[in-house]
Formats: sequence, structure tokens, C-alpha cells
Amino acid sequence: MNFKKLTMIAVLAASQTALVLPAGAETAVQVQQNAGTVQGVDNAAANAVTNNIMSSSSTTTGNASTNGTTGTASTTDTTGNAGGTTGTTGDESGTSTTTTTSGQDSTGSGTAGTTGNADNSGTTDGTGTSNQTDGSTGTTNDGGQAADDQNAGTQGNDGQAEGTTGGTAVTTDPQGITATGITTTGQAGQLILMMNSNKMYQDGKLYLAGQPMAVKNGVSYVAIRAMVERVGLKLTYDAKTKETIIIKDNNELRFKTNSSSYRVNGESKPMKGPAYQYKNTFMVPLTSITQALGIPYTVDQPGKRVILNLSTKPVATFSVGPTDIFAGETTVNYISQATSPSGLPIVDERWEGKEDIFQEAGPHTVTHYVQDSSGQWSDPYSITVNVLKPNEPPVASFTTDKEQYKMGELITITDQSTDDEDAIVSREWLNDRKAFFQPGPQTIRLKVTDKHGAVSEFQKTVVITNETLYTEDEFNKLFTPVGDKFTFNGGSVPSWKTATFTTTSDPATLIRSNSPETVYSEGLLYQETALGSTRFMLHHVNATNKNMQVYVIATNTMLDMNNTINIQNFGMGGPSQYATGHGRASVMRYFDSMTSGSGRQDINLAPGESKVIMTNINNIKIKPGEGISVLADAFSNYPVKYSVIMLDATKDPLQSLPFLPALDRDVHNRGTYPNSVVNMSTDEVLGSSETRIVLGDNNIDPNLRGLDGIYGTEASNAGNFGVLYKIKLNRVAPNTLITLNPRGGVYNGIFMVNGQQVQAANNSQEVNAPNETSVLYRTGNYEQSVEIWYTAAPGSNLPINLLLMPLPQTKQ
Repeated sequence: MNFKKLTMIAVLAASQTALVLPAGAETAVQVQQNAGTVQGVDNAAANAVTNNIMSSSSTTTGNASTNGTTGTASTTDTTGNAGGTTGTTGDESGTSTTTTTSGQDSTGSGTAGTTGNADNSGTTDGTGTSNQTDGSTGTTNDGGQAADDQNAGTQGNDGQAEGTTGGTAVTTDPQGITATGITTTGQAGQLILMMNSNKMYQDGKLYLAGQPMAVKNGVSYVAIRAMVERVGLKLTYDAKTKETIIIKDNNELRFKTNSSSYRVNGESKPMKGPAYQYKNTFMVPLTSITQALGIPYTVDQPGKRVILNLSTKPVATFSVGPTDIFAGETTVNYISQATSPSGLPIVDERWEGKEDIFQEAGPHTVTHYVQDSSGQWSDPYSITVNVLKPNEPPVASFTTDKEQYKMGELITITDQSTDDEDAIVSREWLNDRKAFFQPGPQTIRLKVTDKHGAVSEFQKTVVITNETLYTEDEFNKLFTPVGDKFTFNGGSVPSWKTATFTTTSDPATLIRSNSPETVYSEGLLYQETALGSTRFMLHHVNATNKNMQVYVIATNTMLDMNNTINIQNFGMGGPSQYATGHGRASVMRYFDSMTSGSGRQDINLAPGESKVIMTNINNIKIKPGEGISVLADAFSNYPVKYSVIMLDATKDPLQSLPFLPALDRDVHNRGTYPNSVVNMSTDEVLGSSETRIVLGDNNIDPNLRGLDGIYGTEASNAGNFGVLYKIKLNRVAPNTLITLNPRGGVYNGIFMVNGQQVQAANNSQEVNAPNETSVLYRTGNYEQSVEIWYTAAPGSNLPINLLLMPLPQTKQ
């Protein structure tokens, strides 16, 4: 082997060694902005070697001529797509240097006739000659993949490998622009990922990822650490959950090996393929990490590159308030939410179209720009503000059917208030009585408010004469609306005639869980086994210092057959702090479910299986001081053990049930009572004289008798709470008034009268004992039948009376 060949091998081997980086290293290598040294290879040394081995280097053709002077360029055929480049010509002599970028980066140089503007129009014949002594082709030791339409020529063991070029030879100028016009190193704000390679280019630097971009099952994968570090973020590892964590814009992103999803602040997001580990490098789908980090990208297929756009510009965003902005009135609040991807402070801003108070209605475009401390301005961010016409206040107005009335004469008031947006949200009446019982002028006032807070008031004075049409008692009986209450002499009611009934009952078992009513610790509130028709009445208050939940658990006591529970009707009130309020709500929803069927549900139980039923009860946590009320009907063919428990809201009810203590009773009632649907019927003509129907007094209407399901002791259902009464009055006299009169205290409940719900009283008013009564029904000029369904509202007081009385004669 001659001296020239030895020298060439030594220098080329040194240059190859200088280009090799440690496997797996994610290292930045500076691409020099001059032709002196590239990747650590000295051009002068390469030139010396090339000049000594011109005769054995690959054949390069291409002559460039300027002013009659011809220069010839020669390059060494190197790794990847190597070819010859014509020398450049000019008026002065010099050296033209080119750099190949395919495969492994190498350096070649050629002596040109003169330096000047390079023509670069020479062609390469693609033939390299082996310098092995036997004349054979050099062996290839680089397994790198060539670009499309090119065959990779690589460095041989003892010379150059044979290679051909089917496309344009690729060279890199000092700006990183290839001869084909493709930017290798990318533009500012771009991260270039080379396909099938671990190379990445950013801001003129070459970075090597731990592993090349890879394709598995049609999904492109990249090394997550290299990607994230180039974006300027950091990774941490949670050894407990075995997750890789990225924090970006106050969002926590978590990736896990072998998982096809990642999590953003705990919310799962799908990936196109599972993450995996390869040679200590964590690989994730390219589309998933770019989506997670909010990075747009494009694919340059001819250049075999993926181009990620890492904008470093600040981002201008802002919001505008309030929601409704009125011309000439509303002061607009602008809240800037500008950010910098680089974390730089925002130092300046510019607005277009911004006004503190817009003077004209219609759309107004407001645009915002911000500048960070590096001097970069954001792209514009615009919001269109819809400015409304100035709000017109509502107009309060009403009329009365007359200007002058007798005492006790009905005053008909017609509200005629208006608003340009039909947005009156409140009406406040003063002295708007339906009749007056003192002579003289009476001023009625109305104040209306729209949704913007604008107010209007109106008043009218009517004259009340000395003449009487109805007394106050007569007027109330005739004109108090159904569901409203009035005051009367309740002290006389016990002396009224008591209606008599034929009474039967349906075989429905009542489970009443109401003691302890005020619960101070978690535990078993009630437990009973029942089959067939079963009614439920629950009423409890959370008196602990933490959130609790009430559960009804059904257990199939049959060990050799399945069981089905049919939930037929269900009503729940609460949680709330007002016992009468959530008690009334439970009755209202119970009757609603009867007519709509909304409470129906079938629950199947395997032998010995337990399930939580009536899950609406435990869907809401009961805060300290709050209570709930429940009414329900169910049916089962075989025995079911029902357990009512109150439990810490964080615990599992089925796992906790076997270990809960049975809680002691308080002064309230609990028990299991048979025959809890009571049918009352009478053919007596009622209403021609003052008559009462007594309910829940344990005398005329005795308490149901039963047993405490936990203690096994006798129990008496005080007030008959949970009992469903179906009262059929077959003959009610013409012109009869039917009302509710509480006798035991405050009452707030619902009745079904001829299939229609009637509140006692309207607008969530409570009816007080004994001198208030609430109107339930009036008959007309003919005798008729009236059917009333009633179940006592939990939280209210018993007993109650239903009153039937003749209406006064109407007068003109």
C-alpha cells in the first residue's frame, strides 16, 4: 500500500471518528457558519489528502467557465449520497468547499480555478473506484438509510464504496440551505425532526435524540425527553405511579409505559398507540406529544422531515366584561391574559378599538398586541364586542275593574306592566288586597324591576264606600284562591260535627325510619324484612360534623332463588335545613311519580345478594345540619331485608353495613306497621253544615300498631306518618268549601284532590294551628263526589282536620 493511500485512510478514519457521538446521547452539535471546519474536520487537511489522491478518487465531471477561464472541482465520494460538484470560477483564484449532508455528515473539498459566484451546475457520474489491491469493490460499514431515489454510498474498509446517485447531490451552505432548496436546520422557531434518524435541528444546532424516530404499527414514535427539552420544558418521574410528568402552562401531563392514553390534570386522553421503552429511551406517538404540548407541525415527505413550529412570540389574549354592555352606560373591563411561551415578562401592549364606554350600539372589534422583554410582538388577538342599546327601564302599570267599591267587594287587579325585553324579574305589591273592610281611600302600589336592576313604580287609589257587600269571613270563604290560606275562628272547630266513614285497608307494610330523627353518628337507623307491597317513610337530620349519606340496602334473604324488587313510586325532599320544606317536597314528588311513572324501577337480586336501592337518596351528600325526607312504594314476591343506614360519605355502604352499630331511638318514631294504605268512604251528604274529618289524632283516627324491627318491641305510629289515606266523599253538597286546618302545629304539605295536586299553602307558606285554614276545593251548584288522597308531610305537625262548610250566598 503506497504512502498516499495510507495518508488518505488515516485522515478519513480520523474524520469519521470525529463525527461519531455516543449512542443514545441527546447532544447539541454546532453547525458552523463558515467553511473552515464542519463537524470537527479540518478542510485544509482534507484538501491535502484529496490533492494527493486525485487519481484514485471518484470521477467528477462538470466545467464552469467565466471570462474564458475554466476551473475543475474534485470531491471525495463520502458517506451517503456523495457526488462531484463543479468548481466555481471568477476573477480571482481560490478554493471552493462543499459539505455533504446525507447519511453520515462528511466533508469534501475541491480546488477550483477561481473563486466567485458558484454555478453548482456540474453533474456526477456516480462512479467510485475501489482502491483495494485486488481491485474489488470496498465493503460497506454503514447501515444508514438513504433518502428516496438515492443509493447510499458509504465509506469502505479500505477505500470508497461504490455508489450511484439517482437524484441531485445534496450540499449544505453556511446557512443550512441544501442544493434542492430545503432548509435542514430550519427557520427560527422551528424544530426539525429527521425521519428514520435521531437527528433534530433547532436554531442552527444539531441535536441527537436517544433513539431515531421510529414507526410501529403505522404510528410514528419519538423520544419524549429529547422533544420536551427542545421545547424548553422539563420532565420528572413519579416512581410511585411509574409515570413521566411534564408541566406546561399550569397543566400536568402524565405518560406511562405500555399505556395507550395520557392524562391531563387527571383526565384521560387517547393516543394512537401505546408508549414504550427501548434501550432506556421512552418513546411516545409523535401526534400525541405534539397534541399534548399544543405544537403544530407539518410533514415534509420529500425532505423526510417533520417540522414543528415552536413559536417564541408572546400570545395576546384577553376577556371583556360584563356580559351585557350598553352604549353610553356600561364601563367595560378588559382583562389581559397574555403569556410568553419562553416565560419572558410582558413589557408593553397595544390596543386598537378599545373604549372604556362605547357610545354607539352594535358590534365593535377590539384588538390587542403584547410585547415581551426580548422585543418580540405578538400576533393580534381580536374580540368582537356586541354593544347593546341602552336599557329601557320597565313600565309598571295596572288597572282595577272599578274606581269605587263597597266594603267586602272583590277588587279585580290586572297587571299591565311592560318591559322592552320582557325581562321583569320581580313585582312587589303593596296593599293589593282583594277587598277592603274599612271605608275611605285605599292606595295600591306596584314596583317592578327588570333583569338589569332598572325599577319602575305605579300606584292607584280606589275609594271604599260605607256600604257592605260581604263580611270578611264571608269574603274569604268565597274568594280565597285554592291553595291560599285565610284566618278564621279555629276555636270552634272541635265542636263541629265529625264525619263517619267505612274504613278498610290494603295489606301494605310500612317501614318508618324516623328515629333517631337527629343523627349524631354513623350507624344502622332501621332494619326490617318484608315482602309484597312495602311502603317507606324516611326522615333524618345529619347532626354530625361531617358530610354523610343515607342508604337503603336491600338483601335477598332467599339463598336458593333470585328476587326482584319493583320500585313503584318515589319522592325525596332535601337535603336542606328546613324540615317542613323538604318534607313537603317529598310528598309533592311522591304524588308526581304516581301520575308520571317516573319512580318505577326493577332491581334484580341474586340469592343472598345485597344492593343499594333508591339511589337518588345517596346521590347527594348531606351536610351537617341538613336533613332529608323520603316516601316510596315497592313490591317483592319474596322476603327482602331492608337496611337504612347513615354513613360517612367517603365510605362504602355494602362493606360497612356488617360493622355498623344499631342506633338507639329518640323521642320520634320508628317501626314496621301492617295495613298502611287506609281507604275511607262515606255516602253521607257533607257540607250542608259544618263538618270535620279528623286525621292522625290517635282517637278518631287511631295510630297503626306494629313492632320495632331492631328491638322487636311494640311500636305505635304516632300521627300515622307514612300512611296513605284514600278518602272518598261520595256526596258533597252544592256550594261547599273544603279546607285544611292544622290542629297540632305548623303544617306544610300536599293533597291530591280529584287527581290534582293542591298545596297547603301556596308559595311555600306554612299553615298555622288553630286559626288558619287553607282552601283545597269548592263545589259548584250541584252535588258531586270528591276524592282526596293524603299522606302526612314529614316535618309537619299532626293531627289535622279537613273542614267542610257551606259557602255564603253570592251577592251582586
